[in-house]
Amino acid sequence: MAFAAHKHRLQRRKDPDACPYINHPIALAAVLADVGDVSDRVTLLGAILHDTVEDTETTFGEIEHAFGPEVRRVVEEVTDDKRLPKAERKQLQVEHAAHISDSAKLVKLADKICNVLDVAQSPPADWSVARRLEYLEWSERVVAGCRGVNEVLERHFDDVLSKGRAICTKPIATPPAC
Repeated sequence: MAFAAHKHRLQRRKDPDACPYINHPIALAAVLADVGDVSDRVTLLGAILHDTVEDTETTFGEIEHAFGPEVRRVVEEVTDDKRLPKAERKQLQVEHAAHISDSAKLVKLADKICNVLDVAQSPPADWSVARRLEYLEWSERVVAGCRGVNEVLERHFDDVLSKGRAICTKPIATPPAC
């Protein structure tokens, strides 16, 4: 966690409170351990480190040097190539999800659980309801390729997704007129 916290030290989440970014990888590890009963070291380290190469100046070589080749492989499997356009990266996540290792699928599943919760409960201020719902739909397509690795986490994702849709589509109450 110290490695990831240092790498993400200057980053904030896009939520209205601009929470420290490190809260996100910690949340992934907590979901894996507490909800999914995952105790595999490589998977948990992959969760903590999953965004370091994608979002910081960290290299895969640094990950391998500090944590070993297995952790590097998991991080590589879940890292988007930021040189590609966003739409292509998102489509590749959908296409590749079924072909990554079980550890990477668990990390991806936890990532989508945490992101769906964030998008539903504390979205970026500039995200419309349509954009939030689009994110939920895309997450569901990614998770479809990750199924079969942890039934408890998959049910948890389904529950979070259902609640997220309900929150995003709930009409906003208008205050009574004076």
